[in-house]
Amino acid sequence: MTSHPRLRRIALAAAVIIVAFAGGGCATRPVVVPDASVVTRPAAHAALRSVMIDRALEDRILALDPEQVTADDVRDTLAQGPAPRIILLHGGIYPVYLMMESAGRFLAGMGYPENRIRHPGDGRWSHSPYEDSAQIAGFIAWHYERDGMRPMMIGHSQGGIQAVKVLHELAGRFDHLIPVWNPLADAPEDRTSIVDPLTGAERPVVGLTVSYVSVVGAGGAALLLPNQWSMVGRLRTIPDAVDEFTGFAIGLDLLAWTLPGDTEAINFHREGNTLVRGVMLPAWYNHVFVPDTDALAAHAATRNWIDAYRAADAGLAVPPENAGNGVLWAADVWHGVKKHWAIEAQRLIRARRAVADRLK
Repeated sequence: MTSHPRLRRIALAAAVIIVAFAGGGCATRPVVVPDASVVTRPAAHAALRSVMIDRALEDRILALDPEQVTADDVRDTLAQGPAPRIILLHGGIYPVYLMMESAGRFLAGMGYPENRIRHPGDGRWSHSPYEDSAQIAGFIAWHYERDGMRPMMIGHSQGGIQAVKVLHELAGRFDHLIPVWNPLADAPEDRTSIVDPLTGAERPVVGLTVSYVSVVGAGGAALLLPNQWSMVGRLRTIPDAVDEFTGFAIGLDLLAWTLPGDTEAINFHREGNTLVRGVMLPAWYNHVFVPDTDALAAHAATRNWIDAYRAADAGLAVPPENAGNGVLWAADVWHGVKKHWAIEAQRLIRARRAVADRLK
């Protein structure tokens, strides 16, 4: 597949016109028995003991203001320590997965560790919306148990619906028992609970939370697909399974059925204490190409603007001239990622120090 930006855009546009929502790889992956060599249940506090950073770096991480993380903070502090897993979920039309691959490269270009975005088993950048949402919930549990940091999810189009569906899975809306999913074996483990890496207590997968979720272009025609029927009437309700949720809509989006002035597209309702935001993107943005953002990190003026962006600027910030489609989305998402990267690292360090103090 060519990587030339113009040819890639032409190929994707043609795919949208030709296949629309007719397919996209709904095949279910075969279930296999996990290889015993990759099925290892961590001991209590194993994640805390595995963090190999010195006290000075811990102090610098703890001193960060998550709402004001600068480019220097990312390069000199956060990138030197642990980072939570980011789960990208692409749309359902082939080959729109390339757009979330571009988003992954954007995040890596801004300083996020690439190996915390790419799948630990096969190295892919993003997950399909045709994967079982309970499988992704089990994947989240597997990572939290080993990393000591709660993952984040970023979804595009049908992948945005899937991200919200995973939150409903974690909240127990579809089933009360979810197996832990081992990404190295690409199979479920024979258990539905984990050892909490921060407390050492056993807890079920259902009830776990993630730190940050953002979705863009979710809804519309994709809700007509059988694999998303369960989300009809649920998409705009965000369970108390995430700390912060941002829902983006494009001012004119025929695929997501958003028309000018349609504020319902960003009217997400929270349950519990979840912080929920709705952000309307410009009407001239293109539904398919919003996440195609990797070039933004390579342009100095645009990169500096994105680094300086704050969530409070949404609706007011004016990006550099010719920054192109998706820059406002990219800036807001990067701010959210930096914020929760810092929060999760601080949470891990505080738990590590608390355990160390108890063992003295």
